[in-house]
Amino acid sequence: MSSRSATTGKGRSKGATFECTECGWQTVKWVGRCPECQAWGSVQEKGTVTARTTTASHIERPATAISDVDASQAEFRATSIGELDRVLGGGLVPGAVILMAGEPGVGKSTLLLQAAAAVAGEHSEQNVLYLTGEESAAQVKKRAERIDAISPKLYLAAESDLGQALGQIERFDPQLTIMDSVQTLSSAEVDGAAGGVTQIREVTASMIEAAKRRNMTTILVGHVTKDGSIAGPRMLEHLVDVVCQFEGDRHSRLRLLRAVKNRYGPTDDVGCFDLNEDGLTSLADPSGLFVSAMTERVPGTCITITLEGRRPLTAEVQALVAESTAAQPRRAVSGLDSPRVSMLLAVLQRRAKLVTLMKSEAYVATVGGVKITEPAADLSIALAVASAALEKPLPNRFVAFGEVGLAGEVRPIPGMRQRLQEAQRLGFTHAIVPRVPESEQRSQADAAPEGMTVREVGSLQEALALVLQSDR
Repeated sequence: MSSRSATTGKGRSKGATFECTECGWQTVKWVGRCPECQAWGSVQEKGTVTARTTTASHIERPATAISDVDASQAEFRATSIGELDRVLGGGLVPGAVILMAGEPGVGKSTLLLQAAAAVAGEHSEQNVLYLTGEESAAQVKKRAERIDAISPKLYLAAESDLGQALGQIERFDPQLTIMDSVQTLSSAEVDGAAGGVTQIREVTASMIEAAKRRNMTTILVGHVTKDGSIAGPRMLEHLVDVVCQFEGDRHSRLRLLRAVKNRYGPTDDVGCFDLNEDGLTSLADPSGLFVSAMTERVPGTCITITLEGRRPLTAEVQALVAESTAAQPRRAVSGLDSPRVSMLLAVLQRRAKLVTLMKSEAYVATVGGVKITEPAADLSIALAVASAALEKPLPNRFVAFGEVGLAGEVRPIPGMRQRLQEAQRLGFTHAIVPRVPESEQRSQADAAPEGMTVREVGSLQEALALVLQSDR
């Protein structure tokens, strides 16, 4: 191999290191395949490490007693975008560096442009700088006009050179700087093309240093790879203070914002947005997007309450069961975990003994393009499939949630109180939930909202007998 012969010559210094150009993994000798990201031919010689940092003779910023530190400089500043502030923990923190990642076209630039205009409002006394390396300033302004994100304190600059970007920061002294995106910025003093490991490290380190020194909030936009992870070295996520993932299906209007890492707030909350022609709109109550507008009872539909972090969301599961003449009936799943749905079909067939699915096609999907991954939706999926197979609709104003095991048992789930309160708020009057242990009976009784009938079940067979034989 030519690459190996080029990097394994005799007489190399013992301090020579090799680095993967894809993920930044380092080793003391050359290998053909990176064990971290599994890329072939990406490990190249980095250089020889001989220098050691010497002790500084003069300290510019001596340490301060913790009791004398001014904590007001790290207080949250709201952006006027409720769902963004919710995920960040209350707003933007001065000096914080935020990494915003997401697939192309999901709406990252639109959200940040709206946030920039909101921060640079009419009553703001400080500037906001939007640096774009992918579009021209004219293109960004066209989008800003469409989503009504124009502000006299919002400055645009199309820069792909790190030195020029830092010069723009020094000139305008912004309160908030947005770099779209970090992969397009490069430094002339560092080898490598823009987007490489070395360049991303230098760009990130320089932007972090400027943010901390100037007490300036900085948002870096990052691309994602085919597998959904953030492009660039993994150390990029460790260097920044907050890592946010912006998710959404390009065929759906719903967009979800999650905080994967947050040094200033929780990481178990989610923000919901509606993508339309006027930009992104915060959805304080997105439950209506995930439930169909049909008023009559139809077999094969069941409502459930899922938890996205700490936030309860109402979702509807729909199922269709049809006879099949094929040797292997088709199974199609949308918005749900396909292996888990297959497991539930087997449990219905073997344990419940009320539904015959061996020779039937089964189609299971969610409404509105929402994706449900938590096991608490098992009971609603099983009830929807059984309802479709028996052609018997479920009761009106009814919800169900619980995890179903291979033995057909219905297991307790977390967040029972939140789910029931959300169901009552939306007008549901009947619910089927897992039976809790005797030691938790008191808390379970307290979780049942007033005016709502809550039935506990211990098995899937018991749940099917309870709802499919009811005439409510």
